[in-house]
Formats: sequence, C-alpha cells, structure tokens
Amino acid sequence: MRMQLNEAFGSAASKDSCSPSAEDQDLPFPMSHCESRVADEVTYSWKDITQEFVDACLQLKLGELFHDADFGLLEGMSAIEMMDPKMDAGMVCNQTKRKVLNFQQAIQANAIKLDGLTPQEMIGIIDDTLACVVTWLEGHSMVQTVFINLYLHDPNLIVDRTLRSFSVCVLRLVDLIRDRINRASVFEEEDFQSLTYSFRMAGDVADSQASGGLKEVEEELMKVIKSTRVRSGVDRNSDTELKHENAVALHARLKFTRLFFLTVLAFSQEKCQGLENAEKFLKQMKELIGVMKTSIELGIQPVDNDDGDCNCIMGFEPLVNQRLLPPTFPRYTKIRSRVDTMEYLDSMMTRLIQICSITQLSNFHDILDFFIDFSQASPCLLSRSLLQLTALPVHSNKLFGTQKMVDVLRDTVRSFCAPPVLMPKCPIYNNASAKECVDSFLSLAVRPLVSVMQISGHNRARQRDKWGHLLEEFGTLQDEAEKLDAYLHNCMMKVDSNWHYRVCFGTWVLYHTLKVMIQYLLAGFELELYSVHEYHYLFWYLCEGLYNWLISTINRAETFLVEHETMAADVHKGRGGKKNKKKKKTRMSSVELTLTQALHSLCSGYYKAAIGLKLDGKLLLPKYDFDCEEVRYNHRFAPFGSVATPPPMHYVQFKEMTDIARYIPPLDANDLYNGASKCFQQARLHLETLQNQSTEVQNLAKIAKTNLIVMKLLIGGHKKDTKMPPEFDFSQHCTFPMIRLP
Repeated sequence: MRMQLNEAFGSAASKDSCSPSAEDQDLPFPMSHCESRVADEVTYSWKDITQEFVDACLQLKLGELFHDADFGLLEGMSAIEMMDPKMDAGMVCNQTKRKVLNFQQAIQANAIKLDGLTPQEMIGIIDDTLACVVTWLEGHSMVQTVFINLYLHDPNLIVDRTLRSFSVCVLRLVDLIRDRINRASVFEEEDFQSLTYSFRMAGDVADSQASGGLKEVEEELMKVIKSTRVRSGVDRNSDTELKHENAVALHARLKFTRLFFLTVLAFSQEKCQGLENAEKFLKQMKELIGVMKTSIELGIQPVDNDDGDCNCIMGFEPLVNQRLLPPTFPRYTKIRSRVDTMEYLDSMMTRLIQICSITQLSNFHDILDFFIDFSQASPCLLSRSLLQLTALPVHSNKLFGTQKMVDVLRDTVRSFCAPPVLMPKCPIYNNASAKECVDSFLSLAVRPLVSVMQISGHNRARQRDKWGHLLEEFGTLQDEAEKLDAYLHNCMMKVDSNWHYRVCFGTWVLYHTLKVMIQYLLAGFELELYSVHEYHYLFWYLCEGLYNWLISTINRAETFLVEHETMAADVHKGRGGKKNKKKKKTRMSSVELTLTQALHSLCSGYYKAAIGLKLDGKLLLPKYDFDCEEVRYNHRFAPFGSVATPPPMHYVQFKEMTDIARYIPPLDANDLYNGASKCFQQARLHLETLQNQSTEVQNLAKIAKTNLIVMKLLIGGHKKDTKMPPEFDFSQHCTFPMIRLP
C-alpha cells in the first residue's frame, strides 16, 4: 500500500521539485521553477487506490494499527483523521451553509449592535463571554474560545458604554491571567494555550482605567436599582419589576467582572501585600455568584444553528477563527454552558479564598502539606498558578517574597529534630566551619524541596512521573546529609564528648524522601494504573516498606528533639525553649504520627485481604505470556532504586515475607481475612482518636469500618462458593478503596 501511495504522489513530487530538470540543465541558463512550469505543462500520473486501501484496512482486526518503518505507534496516535469535524477544522468551515462574518463584516451587514443594547442582551453577552473564558482556562485555544466574541476584536468601535467598558476589562483580565499562568509555569500543553495570534489585549488601557470604567457603569445601574426597588405603600407594575430585576442582574455581573480583575491584580502584588484585599474581593464575588446563578434565564438565550453549535447569540461567531489552530494536537472545542460556568467560578472563588490563608502558616512542613492537600482536589490551573506565585514569587528565592528559603529550611530542621549545631546552647553553635557546612547543605536542599511545591502545582496526571524523577535529587541530597552528619559528629566529639550528635539532617531528608515515595505509589491508584492482581504487592510495599520507615523516622525525630532539648536544659536552666518544643512534639505525635499509623494499618489490611482473596480464587489472575509478576513488580518500584535509604525491597524479599507455607500450620484464606480485619479495626481506632477530623479522615474511617465488616462476612463463609471477584470501590477515596462483595 505504501508503494502505491509513492507511485501516486511520486511523479507529482518530482515534477513539482524546485531543482532544474535534465532538459533545463542542457540550456545555457537553466530555467527557474516558475518558467519551467509555464514552458511545459505539468502532467500527473494519478492512480486510484481507494478500493485497495479499503481492502487492506479490512484485514486489520479491531484495535490493530498499521506499522511500518516510517509509520509507528507515535505516528498512528498523532495522525489527524481527515474529514472528521472534531479533528479536521476545515470540515466545519466548509460545511456551514451561512456566511461566517468577522467583526467588521458583521457591522457592515448590521448583524450586531454597537449601541442601544437591552439589559437582556447585555446579560446574555456577559454570561457567554464568561463561559468562553472558563473554556479557555480548561486548556482550549484562546481564539477558539475568548475571541469568538466579536466585540473583543476591537472594543473601540463599540458605542454602548456598558458593553465597551466590559469588553475592555475582559481583555485586560484575560491578558493578566495569561501572564500569571505563564509566570507560574505549572502547566502542560493540555492545560493551557497562551497564543493570542496578534489579537490586541487592550494593552494601551491602564488597569485603573479598565476597572474605573466598569465602576462608573455600576454606579449608574445602582441608581436604576434604587429607583425601581420596592417601596412601602407604593405598588410596582410588571415593567418596573422586570426593569429592577434586569438592573440587579446586570449590576452583579459587571461588579463580578471588575472584582475578578482586581483580585488577580491583588494577587500580583509583591510580598503578598494584596492578599487582604483579594480575600475581601473574593467574599463579595461569592455573594454575587448567587445572584448570577438565579438570573441566568434573564439574558438572551443562544439558538441552535445549522452547525449544531448552540453558542450563537448576537456578537458571537464560533467559526470566525476556525482556521487559527494552536500548535498542539487537535481538540474539539465545546463552550461550557452558562450553568456550568457559574459553578466553575463559584468553586474557583472558594479555592482562591483558601489560598489567602497560606500566609498564616509559619512551618515549612505545614506549607508543604497545604500544597499537597490543595492539589488533591484537582483545582483549576489559575488557582494552582496563583498559589505558586503567592508562596514562591518568580525570580525570588524567598518564601512569600519575604523569607529566604535557606533560613526557612533552617527553622524547619530545628523544629523537626533540633540538630545541636542549630541550638544556641550547643558548643559548636558558633563554629564557623560547621556553620558554613550547614549553610551549604541547606542551599542544596532548597531545590528539591521547592520542587515538591512546584510538582504539586501541576495537574494530577503529570505529577506521578515528576515524583519519580525528583527521587534522584533526594538520593543526592541523602549523600550530602550523611557527610554533613559525620562531619558535625567529629566536630562535636572534639569540643564536648558529653553531647551525643545524631543523624539529624539525614533523618530530615529521609522524612521528605519517604513522603515523595509514598506520593509516587498513591498517585498510581488515583490514575488507575494498577490492576487488581497487583494490589497485594503494592499495599505490601506501602505497609512493610514505606509507612514502616516513615513511622520510625517520625519517632526518631521526636526522640532527637527531646534528647537535644534535655541536654541543652542541663547546660542552661532555661524553660522558654523547652515549652516551645513541647508544643511541636505534641503536634507531630498527635496528628501526623497517628494518621501515618492508621494508613499503615489500612495498607496492611489491604494486602492481607488481597492474598486471602487470591487463595480463595476470588481474584482474576492474568496469563503471563511475555512477562511475569517479578517483571511487573520491578517496573512498579523502579524509581526507588535511585535512593539509598530506604533500601529497595526486591521481589525475592516480597515472596519470602508473603509465603504462607513458612507458617506451621500453613495459613489459609480465613487466617488472612482475620489478620486483615484486625488491621482495619486498628486503623479505625487510630482515625477516631484524631480531633477536628477533616472530610478525608472521616472517609478513611468509614472505609476502614466497611472493610472490617466485609472481612467478617468472608470469615463467616459469606458466598463461599462463588468465584465472582469483589469490587474495589474508589468513590470515597481516590487511593484507599472500599471492598464490596458481589
């Protein structure tokens, strides 16, 4: 088939070449390409291979792709399906029966109004414009979303003051959002398209002028609202009541747009100085969203056209930029509905209010937890970008733009395990060489720890690969921490042998390494990368490997904290520092340690339950033709080989520790169910001891309780004869499933 294609196009390609032909070369001065085409008429030798092509395609089974030396999987997946409207942009343009008009043409044809727009028309235009902006924020091209609004092409031609002010403010808002997202740089090509295709973004309008124009229109509308509102003893006719409703709805939308613009501006201020104003604006916007939701029907509604595109009210042309495609894989653009747009904006405001509270956190570990928790809700790109820029401004190595990251990490290590070298009462506290080594180490630690924050700002699907690559940097940092601890120990022994120096910096790096490793494995559950038959060794690795190490690391850090504090108190009888350390110890032991123990018990219950189900024949096992379980096991945990601690747990070790034959008498399925039930019970008890339980903790407790009941049913012989596999339900939690029997 490929040879036939070459025959069909080869002659045309050779005739169309810009190089002189053999006849041209015989001339004193070879003719140019254009002269040659004029002199001799080009002839083509076309061959119809349609039927042969169809016959060849019929030989492919469902799911098979054609493979050739020049056409592999990458070419097959990235190929554009011609004549498919969702992939071939020209199809939609060519099939439309109406004439597609740009802004200038629409004005000449009187297809749109430039003045005298009714409130209903303004409400509809604003709602659809916001829907286009939201669709753009979801990763679609700006010209296929925002600029299908013809009024945004040149707001200077608009006579209507309200529409002109709104259009200018929207352009400035979109340009500001684009700048913020580009600066944060936590997006992939599927997340965001920043190309403007030379459309003007009202760059000649000052920010104060853009917001001031809308403010003046709002004041005029407020006069209308006051003059038409309900007065005691005065009856309103239906026209006055409708005028009042329209004015309230339009005022709410204009004010929301202006506050949205001012909010993004406030987030752009240096050193987080605008967060207070941003939070105030966001709370007002939350109230306005309620008014906007209830007044959607007041605006003019879109009408279906012959293209099946429902976003076609006055001033909008979905096909005006259809041929301006972004340099990415083609995507079908469908503008969000107005109702969905309001819900999207409402949830965005909630997330932005949450971001405003991050400056209240002083401990770097708490800030990292904030980033991880914020990411779990899969927030929109704008929210993720503003969070990144709030905590880590561009071209600044300062947290919140005020605190140097080295100083922040120094305080974090001091509160985590209190290394003697960072305690004023330690003999080597003023040692210049020791200080220099510590500062050098903390400078090296800035990059990987800042990367943890940046990775959590990316979309959830991209994070897993980035966690795996980050482990390489933590492996290097572990080596540096080991050298630093050894050097500080020698320095301490030379000065005062009564002080016992521990591996404090190594413990701190190990803590963060384990957290990254756990994030890597749990991300696979969320992305549905694992098969059910892999659950037993995945949860086993989490339980016996990572969570065991994490519990040990937290306990060790707490021991170091108390020990070094006691040694310092023996030298100087001060009580102030001791009181502060107790607060930090209580926080760690009562929250993080308890939660880690609960997750350890959950994972232990899962892997025992999975092995029990496997023994009962209730789990479907694959037929390994080209690989085996050991190959899959090694593939799942391959990134862990880049760190020395914890050491990789090899497949042989897994088989030895889970071999039921080593027990006398050998364990059966009921023994494993019984062990799993005890683990789920222990997890539930740990979770119930936590105070001020979050929604996640409550869901985990519910999962542990349900799984405990399921294990009891299996022990009692419930549906013993059936071989139907159980369902692992991830609806309550994205990484820890609820086991349901068929």
